[in-house]
Amino acid sequence: MRVSGVTIPKDKKVKIALTYVYGIGETSASDILEAAQVDKEKRVKNLDKEDQTAIRQIIEKNYKTEGELRREVNENIKRLKEIDCYRGERHEKDLPVRGQRTRTNSRTVRGNVRNTAVSGNSQSRELK
Repeated sequence: MRVSGVTIPKDKKVKIALTYVYGIGETSASDILEAAQVDKEKRVKNLDKEDQTAIRQIIEKNYKTEGELRREVNENIKRLKEIDCYRGERHEKDLPVRGQRTRTNSRTVRGNVRNTAVSGNSQSRELK
């Protein structure tokens, strides 16, 4: 089954399989299935054609997914950068945007990756 250009895995339950589409989480997946009147515990391979079309129609009508949603998110980030707000500056510098501390965490984002210390025993054996 394909939804919004994404092939959904056949062996998973419908509620979980719908989360493979960008923009649909577990909550919205259960809302979609409720509106389509499809059992959440059903597997994707056991869905009828009618169920599949009902799910597709609800998603296309009510939800932004995949490319459209990604484009909107990127436009929002671009707008924040253009108006020179604090969040835009954080996006430009690739730093955490939502107030997380950076003194001890977010080392990989800041480029401050520390290598773990090697135990002394293994080094002394190699030198001998």
